Amino acid sequence: MAWFDTFDRLIQARVPLMHVEQDAPMAEHTSFHIGGPAKRMAFPANEEEAGAVAEACREAGVSCLVIGRGTNLLAADEGLDYVVMNMTAMDAVRVEDGGRVFAQAGAQLSRVATAAQQAGLGGLAFAHGIPGSLGGAVTMNAGAYGGEMCQVVEKVTALGPDGVYTLSGGALEFGYRHSVFSSGTDVVLSALLRLTIGDPVAIRREMEELMARRKASQPLEYPSAGSTFKRPEGYFAGTMIDQCGLKGRTVGGAAVSEKHAGFIINKGGATCGDVLALMEIVQETVFEKFGVKLSPEVKIVS
Repeated sequence: MAWFDTFDRLIQARVPLMHVEQDAPMAEHTSFHIGGPAKRMAFPANEEEAGAVAEACREAGVSCLVIGRGTNLLAADEGLDYVVMNMTAMDAVRVEDGGRVFAQAGAQLSRVATAAQQAGLGGLAFAHGIPGSLGGAVTMNAGAYGGEMCQVVEKVTALGPDGVYTLSGGALEFGYRHSVFSSGTDVVLSALLRLTIGDPVAIRREMEELMARRKASQPLEYPSAGSTFKRPEGYFAGTMIDQCGLKGRTVGGAAVSEKHAGFIINKGGATCGDVLALMEIVQETVFEKFGVKLSPEVKIVS
């Protein structure tokens, strides 16, 4: 029996009302608009359904990729022969007492920031323009304009092989674009954010100013996965790429943005192969000029 037949049977028996798609095109679930079909894509609506998906994957002997809004993913053209757990149905956000905001993993980060602002809670303005979801932002310690998720996350509820658990403080192991969840298989389910009391009007103004800076400097008009490469210590990836004269360089439908060299964009019809080939050109050229090896920030899945 194929793994997907076993998976389907287990899901039907345990969570029959959960939405599961067959051969779901990753291009429709990533901001890059690139990627072939995922053999199965499950959309859990709560912790119990997420647990059922993870357990069914283990019993069927198949890998499980957890995604939110796919804003940091480059998916293979040939598709993914495993289960994708799409967390976007778990998107609750609520303001709690004591300057805290609770959000589920699939909640869009901009919506979490807006809810905080409307409640007069500051500290999350930096996240307003980050296009991903709360779960992904926690996992990679997303940041911008001097702010990072590690500055506001109080505790995280996650799902592991032994069930649901909670971590806080140093146990989260936050670092540059890293957390304890970055390299493991455990799934972020929700987080509690601790913010500061502020003036809603002033917070809104800060959010608008940061968004204006983002629009002016980043190629938001094109599909991309955000910054393509991590910032090397002591350098800026985009600056090095620019100094190598690579702005506008193309492979197929993929191009190094002329607005911000740190972004590879989909100018139309780009494939995963196009992006990977262009990334390799950029890495080799930068290494030849600066002796610095650029590491991908975009997560490549195949």
